[in-house]
Amino acid sequence: MSKEIGKIKYFAYVRKSTEGEERQALSIPAQKDKLNEIFGKLDIEFVEDKASAFKPFNRPAFADMFERIHKGERTGLIAWHPDRLSRNEKDAGEITYMIRTGVIQDLKLATYHFENTPEGIWMLQMALSQSQYESAKKGRDVKRGLEQKARMGIYPTLAPLGYINDKHADKGYKTIHTDPDRFDIVRKIFDLMLTGTCSPMKILKIANEEWKLTMPDGKQLGRSTLYALLTRPFYYGEFEYPVGSGNWHKGVHKQMITREEYDRIQFLLGRPSQVRAQKRNIAYRGPIRCGECGCMITAEIKTKYQKNGNVHRYTYYHCTKRRDPNCTQQAVEESELEKQIAAELTKLEIPTDFKDWAVARLRQMNTQEVSDREKIYGNQRREYEACVRRIDNLIDMRANGEITEDEFKIKKTALLSEKERFQELLKDTDKRVENWLEIAERGFNFAEKAATIFAEAKKNDNIETKREIFAALGSDLILKDRKLNVSLDNLLFPIQTSAKEARKIAARLEPAKNRKNKIEIGHLYARSPVMLVCIIPLERFLWNIRADLPSHSGSHSLLARMTRQKS
Repeated sequence: MSKEIGKIKYFAYVRKSTEGEERQALSIPAQKDKLNEIFGKLDIEFVEDKASAFKPFNRPAFADMFERIHKGERTGLIAWHPDRLSRNEKDAGEITYMIRTGVIQDLKLATYHFENTPEGIWMLQMALSQSQYESAKKGRDVKRGLEQKARMGIYPTLAPLGYINDKHADKGYKTIHTDPDRFDIVRKIFDLMLTGTCSPMKILKIANEEWKLTMPDGKQLGRSTLYALLTRPFYYGEFEYPVGSGNWHKGVHKQMITREEYDRIQFLLGRPSQVRAQKRNIAYRGPIRCGECGCMITAEIKTKYQKNGNVHRYTYYHCTKRRDPNCTQQAVEESELEKQIAAELTKLEIPTDFKDWAVARLRQMNTQEVSDREKIYGNQRREYEACVRRIDNLIDMRANGEITEDEFKIKKTALLSEKERFQELLKDTDKRVENWLEIAERGFNFAEKAATIFAEAKKNDNIETKREIFAALGSDLILKDRKLNVSLDNLLFPIQTSAKEARKIAARLEPAKNRKNKIEIGHLYARSPVMLVCIIPLERFLWNIRADLPSHSGSHSLLARMTRQKS
C-alpha cells in the first residue's frame, strides 16, 4: 500500500477567505510554505482559492480540482486543515464519499491526523461538521451583532461618501463620523441640486473637475454613485438594515440634509415613487374605527411642493375599506380631527377646587373600605383555618381506622374544595381595591389638565403626548361623516357629566380664592343634586374594580405622570 501511495500525485488545496473570522487563517503563501515543508517530497500541484467555503458550489477552483480528480489526473489531496476544504454539508459529503469510494486515494492534512479507515472517515466527517457549525454560529453571531448596532442607530456597514467609519472605538460601538475632507463637498452637491437649476450630470462635472472630489479609493465620483448619493435616506438620518428587510432605523450620525430637503431632491429628480413608504409616527392611527363599515381608520401623508421650494405635509385619516371597498366615508385632515379631540377634552375640564373636593370624598370612602376589608379578611381567615383543622382531623380519623377509605376520600374531596374556595377569597380580599384611589386621582388629574397639555403638545408637535391623551379618552372611538364620536372611559364619563356643573359653581365665587371660599365651594358641591348624581356612579365604579385592572391603570398612569410634571 505504501508503495502505491508513493506514486500518487497530489493536489494541495490552499484557501483564505476574506469573510468573517476566516480572515484570521494563515495566508496562502504561508500555507504553501508549511505544506512544502511537511510534504515537499511528494508530487504536488497547488490549487489556490480565495472564496468562502460556507456556501456549496461557490468555488470555481475547488470545483475544477474535483473534476480533475474524478478524471484521475491526480488522486491525492493535501490541505492545512479540514476547514480549508469545506465549511458546508454538501462539499463535506462529496469529499468523504470520494475518499470512501477510492476516488481520492489518499488525504493528508498538516494539522489533523487522518487514517483512511471507516473510523477515520467518520472522525473526518465530525471535523468537517464542526467546521460547518462554527461558520454558521459565527455568521449568526455577526448578523445578530450588526442588527443590534442598527437598533442602536449605528450604521453597521461601510460609511457612505462624506462619512468615515470609526476605527478606534470598542468593538460593537464603532460608529460613523463625518469625513473632514469630503463632508462639506458632498453637502455642496445637495445644495446645487436643491437650487433646481443644475442637472445631476452638470453637478457631477463640477464635483470632479472643479472641486476635485474623489472616492476613498482615489477614484472620481461616478454617475451611478452620484444618483445613489442623491437618493440615499442615510444623509437625512435614517437607514434600512438589512437592505430590503423593511427595518428602518434612526441613525445617531450627524445628518447632512433634512428630510424636507431630501423630499425636494426626489421631486426634482422626477422620482417621488422612489421615496420609501415610511412607517410614520402618526399620532391617531390605530384606535379609531369607521362608523360605516367597522374597519380600522388609517392615515397617510400628502406632500405639497411649491414653486418657491417650500414643502408642506398634510395628514389625512380615512377608512381602510378592507371589508367594504364601497364604503362611502371620506377622509378628514388631522388638524380638523385635533379640533374635535380638543373639544372633547374641554368638556372634561374641571376646576381644581372640584377635583380636591371629589378626591377628599373618595378618600373618606377609602377609609371605610379599609375597615371593611380588614373585617372581611379576618372572618375569611378564621374560616380557612377551621377548614384546615377539619382536614387534619379527618386524616387522624383515617389513620385510627375510625372511617373507611371510601368515606375518607369523599370527605377529603369536599374539604379540599372548601379550602381552595377560601384561599381564593383570601387572595381576592387581600388584593381588593389596593390602588382604586390612585386610579381616581389620575382620572381627576387628567380631566383637570388634559386640555391644556394637549394644546401645548399640538403647539410643540409632541406626537407621543398627543397619542397618550387621545388613547386615555376611551376605547370605543368611531369616525363617521368626518365626525369623531368618543365613548368615554368608565372613569371619565361621570367626571365629564359633572364638569359643566362644577365649572358653574366655581364661577360663582370667582375671582376671590381663599380658604373660606374653598370651604364654601365644598358645601356647594356636596349640596348640588348634579354632583351627587355624578359622584355616586363614580364611587360604585371604583368600589367594584380590583387592583389588577390594566384597562384602567395603563393609560391613566401615563397621564398621571404628565399631570404630576405639570403641577
